[in-house]
Amino acid sequence: MPLCLLKKDCKTDLKISVLNSVLEINKKHWDQVINDKNIYLSLAYLEAIENSLSNDITFRYLIFYNEKSIPVAIAVVQLLQFYDKDYKEQEQLCHVRNKIKNSLVDSSGIQIMTCGSPFASGENGFMFTSDITENEAYKNLARGLIQLQKLEKNTLNAPVILIKEFWPDSFTASSHLKEEGFKDFMIDANMILKTHPDWKNFEDYLSDMTAKFRTKAKAAFTKSALLTVIDFQEKDIVENKKSIELLYQSVVEKSAFKFGALNGDTFIYLKRNLKDQFILQGYFLKEKLVGFSSAFIFNTIVDANYVGIDYTLNHDYAIYQRMLYDYVELAIHSKSTELRFGRTAEEIKSTVGAKPVNMKLYIRHQNKIKNSLLKPVFGSITPSPFEQRNPFKVDDNR
Repeated sequence: MPLCLLKKDCKTDLKISVLNSVLEINKKHWDQVINDKNIYLSLAYLEAIENSLSNDITFRYLIFYNEKSIPVAIAVVQLLQFYDKDYKEQEQLCHVRNKIKNSLVDSSGIQIMTCGSPFASGENGFMFTSDITENEAYKNLARGLIQLQKLEKNTLNAPVILIKEFWPDSFTASSHLKEEGFKDFMIDANMILKTHPDWKNFEDYLSDMTAKFRTKAKAAFTKSALLTVIDFQEKDIVENKKSIELLYQSVVEKSAFKFGALNGDTFIYLKRNLKDQFILQGYFLKEKLVGFSSAFIFNTIVDANYVGIDYTLNHDYAIYQRMLYDYVELAIHSKSTELRFGRTAEEIKSTVGAKPVNMKLYIRHQNKIKNSLLKPVFGSITPSPFEQRNPFKVDDNR
């Protein structure tokens, strides 16, 4: 049975039902809110994630109802461990900041209640309908998460709530979260390529490039000529599961922060549930899988997701560069208007035409004193500087 989290004690409070599994969700009510607008909030996606990761992550799902018992908002919450892998590198950080930071995140990490997907960048944790105002939506989200945090205190102690992450268009609306004690901070930009309507194929895209970057692209294809790229079906993912996990882990290990990890089963369930909306391509050198890339296609968007790379072969065969160009070709072929490359490796992504879009997170510690220290503590997670490249002959803000 769903749990009623909040009672209406004022005209702006919504009643909230908390579900412990995707299987408990009222599909009609959930779909009524998301209306096929976000694949990461679809029950098919959420079921795939829960089925493969429930041993490591605790899931909660919230449905918000108005006074007429009509669903007006939903939220997805995960309780998981956050590790700062640079924890021991004290010499790189000032002594005072370390002292504060170590009181929040120790070597074993910290349990965090996260609203939003740890596995995809963007506003993938919360959605509301036009039946409520932005002010009502965000205030009820904040209050609901705080109440859920208290409810879970004895079983799953998560002193920190993280709401991730907002596009610039939502900066003003999401600022209502500050009224409930949340602190905002900027993170690495999402690198996005706007596809041009004149690009009917990959050659059109190349022809729009300057000679320098067109030569760079052709060089990457020359170096990767021995690679065979296969569009994986479910059976292919099953057959290559172990290799996929090893390649994926090699990328995760390079991250400064550890915040949730997928496994081979996740990719299997995603392909099973989402069919052609989830793309996974395998890169083979002879008979050996040396890389893979994944992406979601929805609402004329290609959202590049996780990749796996054999770094010992990456330089000689331009595996990662080839993946980036293949993402562009996928976006053109699927007639998508936008290709989201995600964060990290900003400079190389800019060489294929992606531009940075700033994003913002909100965080709150249940302890008032520690909450006041969140700004200086998490101030280290700031957008990384990089040299923006422009590969096109004409910069028309595409």
